[in-house]
Amino acid sequence: MTRETGLKPARVVVADDQTVVREGIVMLLGLLPGIEVVGAAGDGDEAVRLAGELAPDVVLMDLRMPRCDGVEATRRIRAEHPGTQVVVLTTFADDESLFQALRAGARGYLTKDADGDEIVRAVHSVLSGDAGFAPSIQRRLLERLTEPEKESAAPAEPPDGLTTREVEVLVLIADGFSNQEIAHRLHVSTATVKTHINNLFAKTGIKDRAQAVRYAYGRGLVRPPTA
Repeated sequence: MTRETGLKPARVVVADDQTVVREGIVMLLGLLPGIEVVGAAGDGDEAVRLAGELAPDVVLMDLRMPRCDGVEATRRIRAEHPGTQVVVLTTFADDESLFQALRAGARGYLTKDADGDEIVRAVHSVLSGDAGFAPSIQRRLLERLTEPEKESAAPAEPPDGLTTREVEVLVLIADGFSNQEIAHRLHVSTATVKTHINNLFAKTGIKDRAQAVRYAYGRGLVRPPTA
């Protein structure tokens, strides 16, 4: 079962910090038609590096890894290597990690008890432009999307692990304030403002203030002015 008859199998990198689990997944994938394992990573940083070196079609990505977790690694891979798709492979099908992974750019989501057929379907679905979800995950996603917005009035948790202060700085950047102006408004030093900016840039992958503005609007931290 290749993506299309006569085409090469999907090239896959497996990322999981647990050696036994990682090797087990690699062994399983080696038995599946239409899939070629080209690399294995023990953490998110290594997964990003292998995505750059090997240009795989898909990374099967564990979410809970040290140093750089699966959500952050997914975001970096999708930003730096857009030709590589990500299918999250995790033990827990909790809603929050699912939505964080999707926001980071994952196109598929499987639990680690998925069988070979489910993995093959997910890999080839994302390569054909569709979303690749295990049936149980798809049901949870649909339930989440159709839930009444009863919690909309509650304050949202800051994205990407940002602190409340970092969000305040980000919003002020989006509003056009300079570092000195931000320092004055928050009653802190400009050095402290620069530290907050460096931290939030590192957490979100933002490289400059223009990207910071787009990020703030894209995450709903700042609303565009009404006409």
